[in-house]
Amino acid sequence: MGRLDHRVAIITGAGLGIGRGIARRLAAEGAAVLVADYNAEAGTAAVAEVRADFGAQAEFMQVDVTQKEQVVAMVARAVEVFGSADILVNNAWGRLRGSSYGRVEHFTDAPMEHAFKVGPMASLWAMQAAFPHMKAKQWGRIINFGSLNGVNAHPFTVDYNMAKEAIRSITRTAAREWARHQICCNIICPAADTEASKKFAAAQPENAALMLKQNPMGRMGDPEMDIGSVALFLASEDARYLTGNTLFVDGGGHINGVNWAPELPE
Repeated sequence: MGRLDHRVAIITGAGLGIGRGIARRLAAEGAAVLVADYNAEAGTAAVAEVRADFGAQAEFMQVDVTQKEQVVAMVARAVEVFGSADILVNNAWGRLRGSSYGRVEHFTDAPMEHAFKVGPMASLWAMQAAFPHMKAKQWGRIINFGSLNGVNAHPFTVDYNMAKEAIRSITRTAAREWARHQICCNIICPAADTEASKKFAAAQPENAALMLKQNPMGRMGDPEMDIGSVALFLASEDARYLTGNTLFVDGGGHINGVNWAPELPE
């Protein structure tokens, strides 16, 4: 018996990184998993891996989370294929192509609007679509992703910070409103070894090394066993009385903060 037997999980951005790690961790405990990702190659590979490694029910759906109709269709697909929508993990993120770090005064509307759609709006659309199914069962788990960048207002990522803090606000509000339906909504602020962290380390090696040194555990988290295991807890019956919380799954990096300070020109 797995901890998530007979539960259905929808995970966005599940083709790579943290999303893939969570898909593996939930599937290992018996959940049927809908892997949603914009990257069809990565998503298809993740599904094949989950099926082979755990014998789990898994299906891939290509989804652009900036498009509301696709997000709504994603939830409908999970219900159609697996019969339910019990666990929703809003993990997907991606910057507008061609945009990068920058000072507040230099940000244009396009990357800010994109961040708002790919982050809080996508999370909200998925939550609204899943809500009727969770309400009907009087059981649900919503796991959304924030960031220490937003909480501590790190410089040069105002688009990301804004989006992640908006997600936290939406999550906490839903936690308050939906608690009476036994729907638990929580936030994870992670630090994990992902493609994004590797790119940052390659572009900003000195800053990346300093932040790793400032992390009390001295390492980045493993997407599956470190981040995925906390997501598993939040998705399980063990977390039935936990809602509206932000969990910093970062090896203690949030305690004193880390020096996020990539070098940028004026």
